[in-house]
Amino acid sequence: MASPSTSAAYGALALAAVLWGGSIVAQKLALGSFSAVEASVLRDIGGLAILLTTWWWQEETLAKLTARDLLTLGLLGLGVLGNHLLILMGLKYVSGAVAGVIIGSAPVVTALLSAALIQDVPLRSVWAGGLLSCAGVALVSIAGFQAAGEQPLLGSALVFLGVVSWALYSIGSRAMMDRVSALTVNWTTLLVATVIQIPLLWTDRKMLDEGVASVTMPDWLALGYLVIFATAVAQQAWLFGVQGIGPSRASVLGNLTPVAAVALSALILHESVGLVEIIGIVLILAGVWGVDRQTAKPTKS
Repeated sequence: MASPSTSAAYGALALAAVLWGGSIVAQKLALGSFSAVEASVLRDIGGLAILLTTWWWQEETLAKLTARDLLTLGLLGLGVLGNHLLILMGLKYVSGAVAGVIIGSAPVVTALLSAALIQDVPLRSVWAGGLLSCAGVALVSIAGFQAAGEQPLLGSALVFLGVVSWALYSIGSRAMMDRVSALTVNWTTLLVATVIQIPLLWTDRKMLDEGVASVTMPDWLALGYLVIFATAVAQQAWLFGVQGIGPSRASVLGNLTPVAAVALSALILHESVGLVEIIGIVLILAGVWGVDRQTAKPTKS
């Protein structure tokens, strides 16, 4: 598949990062009427309907996929599942601002895992930035959280595992997009995640027990944002960008997500943002800057 231009890739990645910052707030709002599994399943079904319609209009065929491709897409679907479900579960216990700060570590997590797994950059170039960002995550998780439940450390851990899931998905999808389109990767992996989640509805229910009438209009709007912008638009834009410049370089644009998430959490959810959160963001972004600076250096032959 032809790769997008560098400028188009960066533009798509910036759009995805900002939309995901807003999705933190939308997910937090949606949990008022939906359980974590319900919100995740409905989000994925809605996004899947949009992506399948777009794919059918543009491509119409899966003839290029081999059995090995299908297996790879199935495994990548677990990354989508982990990202969508784990972050929603974590948001039951921590604020949107805290979740946004933790998600800000995604660039470094992606770079570290990418260096270790596919060696697209030297591991020695990213470990120092990784430590800085991890320090920021630890600071916010342990000392600076605004708990929305009784297990804030569990919530922070779940959000961070969601970040790891997305990092693995970004890395694995790059190689897959050398053979098939980003759109095909997007809808097939989302389909896998959706199918796996449906049985979980019997274990985590809220709207199904209380009835559709219990869902407020703001919560429907929040779910609509997750379907259209956070899933269909942002996920496609991210894959488009990763296809153009690779997972390590793409991950740097993720530093826009925590800034948008913290700002919108304070503005819409009226969550307090204190000194600890700000220090955490600074540490995480310093780590991102360090990774970007090191990986941008030309390697010696």
